[in-house]
Amino acid sequence: MQLLAVGLNHHTAPVSLREQLAFAPEQLGQAVVAARSWFERIDHRGSDEAAILSTCNRTELYAASQVPDPLDAGAHFLADFHKLNYAELRPHLYLLPQHDAVRHTFRVASGLDSMVLGETQILGQIKDAIRTADEAGGLGTYLHQLFQRSFSVAKEVRSTTEIGAHSVSMAAAAVRLSQRIFDKISEQNVLFIGAGEMIELCATHFAAQNPKTITIANRTLERGELLAHRYGGRAIRLADLQDKLHQYDIVISCTASSLPLIGLGMVERAIKARRHKPMFMVDLAVPRDIEPEVSRLNDAFLYTVDDLGKVVQTGMENRQAAVAQAEAIIETRVQSFMHWIDDRAVVPVIQSLHENGEALRQIELERARKMLAKGEDIDVVLEALSKGLTAKFMHGPQQALHRAQGDERAHLAELLPQLFRGRR
Repeated sequence: MQLLAVGLNHHTAPVSLREQLAFAPEQLGQAVVAARSWFERIDHRGSDEAAILSTCNRTELYAASQVPDPLDAGAHFLADFHKLNYAELRPHLYLLPQHDAVRHTFRVASGLDSMVLGETQILGQIKDAIRTADEAGGLGTYLHQLFQRSFSVAKEVRSTTEIGAHSVSMAAAAVRLSQRIFDKISEQNVLFIGAGEMIELCATHFAAQNPKTITIANRTLERGELLAHRYGGRAIRLADLQDKLHQYDIVISCTASSLPLIGLGMVERAIKARRHKPMFMVDLAVPRDIEPEVSRLNDAFLYTVDDLGKVVQTGMENRQAAVAQAEAIIETRVQSFMHWIDDRAVVPVIQSLHENGEALRQIELERARKMLAKGEDIDVVLEALSKGLTAKFMHGPQQALHRAQGDERAHLAELLPQLFRGRR
């Protein structure tokens, strides 16, 4: 069984490509089933495992498979599922086998591969992805063990290093960028589109600046009202954006929509209604909520998740010692996990030895019972039983030694005494 991780992230692909490879939350279960079927069509053994992680910064397929070239199969699955040109997608993908896949998984869970170094949100996203994969029947022994260990590694890294002590969150970066446009956020009207975890983080950071008003636009009004109430704001429906967008100076959007919610025309009309007063917009969604063409407008300042990523890279020198410590922890845990995998590889051999030994034991035991039934002396029966078992167990190794030649015979002659030394 081969472990693998195939995907792309903010290091290897721009947001314009990441949004094409992103999986909507409602797609993930179906995609896990499709990934397993994809491998099974090649291998037919049906023991393949799969899980998919899809966030604004990455889309990754984790798998355990016995197909001849699982990395290539995984990469082609991602392209095929999204109907993308494989030749164009391939340069942006990383294909990680075995220990490289394990190391990558541990680094992702620990926040070392995040746009915001040491951030904790990714761990919750991984847990959600694994829960979905498990419900879809994608997890088996290998992936279950991989992710359980990744959670333990992440906990160890965060509890023994200062990996997140100097990090700047995406939400804080959004505040910092908005202050380049507006001197005082306290005089601005802020609109948040969506009601998920990232929007909550952003709302918390902006609320600390005491903006003039806070509004939550969400598909479900009731959920939007719950979030708005926490920050003394109000809620509107997404359907109202068309008529009310011009009222807001700062717009932060992060939804799971597969299509843009705010188009170029909508922003043009809003800017006109604002008499060209600047509008600061942050699109944290992948796929994007705001059409990228909006960035061409003179009075609209649009930033994507990648733009904010550049802001949060400041202060990296303060984190290098913590990174080195975290990497050392991860490397130790990778070696431990690979040792577990090696042990798993010999399990079938050990099971086969036990089964063969049991079969031989049953043959000699049945022979001894027949001797006892005929009235044979118990000492004679025990002697015959022990000699029969010894002869049968030694037959295979002796035959292998006789058939072998040259270096193979020398190797067996050295190895067999160790195998049959046993306890005394």
